[in-house]
Amino acid sequence: MKEQDGIYLIEQVIADDNLWRAYKKVRKNKGAPGVDGVTVYQLKAHMEKYYHPLKRKLKDGTYQPQPVKRVAIPKVDGSKRYLGIPCALDRVVQQAILQVIEPIIDPQFSDNSYGFRKEKSAHQAIKKTEAYYEEGYRVVVDCDLKSYFDTIHHHRIRGYLGYFISDKIVLRLIWKFLRSGILDKDIYIETTKGAPQGGPLSPILANVDCQH
Repeated sequence: MKEQDGIYLIEQVIADDNLWRAYKKVRKNKGAPGVDGVTVYQLKAHMEKYYHPLKRKLKDGTYQPQPVKRVAIPKVDGSKRYLGIPCALDRVVQQAILQVIEPIIDPQFSDNSYGFRKEKSAHQAIKKTEAYYEEGYRVVVDCDLKSYFDTIHHHRIRGYLGYFISDKIVLRLIWKFLRSGILDKDIYIETTKGAPQGGPLSPILANVDCQH
């Protein structure tokens, strides 16, 4: 586990101010409870009760995320769209990791990338398109990668993350989130591909993958 910016990244992840800032973000975003049934309204008391064991497990890399709860949402055409709901505490841990790794990774992304990025928006993308139009460009290509978040290659993303993150404990924790599995009612489904459903880490992992 190498030092990065003078301090182990895991120490930044488990710093009190970082963990509680992550809690506030998750609490603000609300959302349904995961498989453990703990709501965002119960989250503070839950964190306070298990706070020291939580920090210890994160620091030594033994923290184990719970499976993501799968929920089926009916679509207009009669098909279903599946959503993943991580446990509230797992969302806090993901958010705490994101707050540390995003400033390291995001600056390496393309200036022309606007999706799921901090201080980037669809409005900025539209303005960039307008600027291209003024330059004389007249062709727009619109494409969509089907089920992209669900099909991200785990070993590939793990390799890409190694370019940015030297702290093996942080990498191990991210890997555990990737492989934490899905609980569909009472059926456990192993996850061998895809980003952690519904979690704060999903967007940045998808960006790391698609921009490399």
